[in-house]
Amino acid sequence: MTSGIEALSTATVVRISRGTFDTSQFAQIEQMSRQTSEYLMPAIRPLAGLVAYFAGVSPSGSMVNVSLWDSMEHADQMSRLPEMVVRARADFEPFGMSFIPIVNYPIGWRLP
Repeated sequence: MTSGIEALSTATVVRISRGTFDTSQFAQIEQMSRQTSEYLMPAIRPLAGLVAYFAGVSPSGSMVNVSLWDSMEHADQMSRLPEMVVRARADFEPFGMSFIPIVNYPIGWRLP
């Protein structure tokens, strides 16, 4: 994994994965997010091109995973990662999680 903002280039890609849920499910979704991190972090960490990865759950009924990758090709690895595509999705759906289509954004500009 590359470290720090100095690693970002014009080829860097921001990958945004979002889901929404009923706010009454916040505690369960937050707990499930922590539990899924136990198998997602070891699966994501060794992927080529990973710059950084962040995950968060909001009491407003939204969950987000934001990651930075050194290229579009490397960002696309996530769409084939079984731990994310199959297992994590199956873990969240019983709690009413609705996933929004994932988007990869090439970085147009940044602040240092």
